Amino acid sequence: MPVKNKRSAGELLIGIHSVASALHQRPGQLIEVLVAKDNKNPRVSELLEAAKLHGVRLTYQTRGQLDRMADDNRHQDIIAWFDATNIYSEKQLGEVLDQAGENPLLLILDGVQDPHNLGACLRTAEAAGVAAVIYPKDKSSGLTPVARRAAAGAAEVIPLIEVTNLARVLRQLKDRGIWLAGTSDQAYQDIYSVDLKGGLGLVMGSEGSGMRRLTEELCDFTFSLPMHGSISSLNVSVATGVCLYEALRQRSPV
Repeated sequence: MPVKNKRSAGELLIGIHSVASALHQRPGQLIEVLVAKDNKNPRVSELLEAAKLHGVRLTYQTRGQLDRMADDNRHQDIIAWFDATNIYSEKQLGEVLDQAGENPLLLILDGVQDPHNLGACLRTAEAAGVAAVIYPKDKSSGLTPVARRAAAGAAEVIPLIEVTNLARVLRQLKDRGIWLAGTSDQAYQDIYSVDLKGGLGLVMGSEGSGMRRLTEELCDFTFSLPMHGSISSLNVSVATGVCLYEALRQRSPV
């Protein structure tokens, strides 16, 4: 789960990429920027000047204080408290889909456990123009500071929907005419023989076990990624990138 703070009631952004993305994309949602007193990093100094221009409160801390707040994650002398209005609940699914317009491309992560993988998936999803990322609140990494850092700024921009019942949400998507395509090494067709155009929810399973049984049953079709070497599968974040960019290729005008 995201790190909360009673004083600022925000989420913790750790490191230069996360803070820079928030300053560039959502400066009005930054509550406070905290920086090491003895910072000598010119990139951090540039961020401080940008924060001042946007009227963001600055607080100077010892590096030890930042270490404790960042739970010993590498903070590069800067962290921030952020009011994350791009995180939606399951009840707001319809609202997000209405904003996404016709034929949205959605990424659905069925229990990705590693925060680095989650962050990498968010980074690729934002780059590929995904309308929203849906993931379960439980039995998954959650949007931790580590995941935010791995997302390199995407976690502060792309709409995220945390759901309590993924199967129920998948049924709601189907009711709205969105096709669900899941990845499975047991599928009889590969990614280059399926249609990934139109309103589509791309479903990626967890590391190791893949999609849960009910999730796979709710998919309209499944496909595999061709593997020509001795390795039988790809890391979930790599596989997500392959799938999203094939979908993007198919959906792009000729």
